Amino acid sequence: MPSPKHVPVVIVGAGPAGLLLGQLLYQAGIDNLILEQRSADYVLSRIRAGVLEQVSMDLLREAGAGAHMDRHGLHHHGIELLFAGQRHRIDLHGLTGGKYVMVYGQTELTRDLMQVRAEAGLATVYEAAHVQPRDYDGEQPRVRYEKDGELHEVRCDFIAGCDGFHGVCRASIAPERIRHYEKIYPFGWLGLMSDTPPVSKELIYANSERGFALCSQRSLTRSRYYLQVPLTDKVEDWSDEAFWDELRRRLDPEAREQLVTGPSIEKSIAPLRSFVAEPMRFGRLFLAGDAAHIVPPTGAKGLNLAASDVGYLSRAFVDYFRNKSTQGIDHYSERCLKRVWKAERFSWWMTSLMHNFPEEGAFHTKVQEAELDYLVHSRAASTSLAENYVGLPMA
Repeated sequence: MPSPKHVPVVIVGAGPAGLLLGQLLYQAGIDNLILEQRSADYVLSRIRAGVLEQVSMDLLREAGAGAHMDRHGLHHHGIELLFAGQRHRIDLHGLTGGKYVMVYGQTELTRDLMQVRAEAGLATVYEAAHVQPRDYDGEQPRVRYEKDGELHEVRCDFIAGCDGFHGVCRASIAPERIRHYEKIYPFGWLGLMSDTPPVSKELIYANSERGFALCSQRSLTRSRYYLQVPLTDKVEDWSDEAFWDELRRRLDPEAREQLVTGPSIEKSIAPLRSFVAEPMRFGRLFLAGDAAHIVPPTGAKGLNLAASDVGYLSRAFVDYFRNKSTQGIDHYSERCLKRVWKAERFSWWMTSLMHNFPEEGAFHTKVQEAELDYLVHSRAASTSLAENYVGLPMA
């Protein structure tokens, strides 16, 4: 085995959270190494979120990775809620004092972060096998991994677990030290991406008798659509034609008329869950992003929560290395979880409001109808939705 080397921060996971953390640390002059079990092409092939909050935009710019986003991202000042056959616009910009969200695909965001990291000559080890965080309760944690059949060990000051829900970092923690909170929803989202113009300039969230639908987009020429489907459905059960036909049935007449269809370039089904692991710090090991929490995508919070996690974590590490202060790392978990649970609440609420829950019966449906009617006719209720959707500020 090669002689151990030392890096201040080892980041496990080269998704958006890990890459963003690495770049924020680099900008602050803190060396770091990223380990990723998959290939770079595999990481880029993941089709995920596409709505960025102000906090995420600001962090990408701070990391030196926001130029392409600023040129090509789409500013959205509102969203539309469709129910009872009619659309109602929520003015995010007007209700929040000028805030907005940006539509910018996770694939593009990840590529931007990979590019600036490569241009800076920073180390990322892809296809790192059997990654093992060790000794993180002591003063000298280390991480072991295999690459091309050779065993490596890196000593560090801190380990950042940005390796997702199924990653090794959370799995390495003794069960008695961590508590899990989870809710599994009785449906999934069937998503289809196509090179067609979006049906609307802004996102449409649809509550219909046939189930939820979402009309989203990645650019002015690429659309992303979702349908609520039973967990028993499989992608092969759905032809493109069947998807488009069902989507039309869940939209209003104007949207049906404007919908442009085409062959899918990606189609998948994702189950919905809410999940939180507490705490998010274990000695010198820190969890961030999907390694610590999952939200249903209805509230567009998953990627944004990951960004805020690494925003807190980068500040904590900078404070430690520059000022020898442990205040940031000592309060990391508490600060993150306050924000996480607010996002979990909002995502659960949006999911409960917009989806069909046949097992809940007619009473639930009538309460949904009353809530939606109140929401679009009350400025206070609309403001609450808007404030949460554009994202709460980092404390």
